[in-house]
Amino acid sequence: MKDYNRIVLWLDYFNSKLSRKEGRRVPLNVAVSSPTLAELLESVRKLGYDAEAVNARYPKRYFIESGYVSVNKVKSKNSTMKEVAKTLGFVRGVGRQKD
Repeated sequence: MKDYNRIVLWLDYFNSKLSRKEGRRVPLNVAVSSPTLAELLESVRKLGYDAEAVNARYPKRYFIESGYVSVNKVKSKNSTMKEVAKTLGFVRGVGRQKD
């Protein structure tokens, strides 16, 4: 049953190798190449969210193993995704700091 108090963030939302049609939801300048579930979980936890990681298959690409992180809903899904995408870049080591 769907939990309306949580947001699901799929790995494919942040993958720079995918097009928007294939499931990427963040702009290319904050997306990372082939993110892992561990990196996504770490970036979500750095932001202070209570997170649960699940190995699953993204519906549009069911033939490839993927996963998602479920977080408590504090903000809108779009603003949460952008915030996580920026932190994911720092976790990966490719983030840019503002001067």
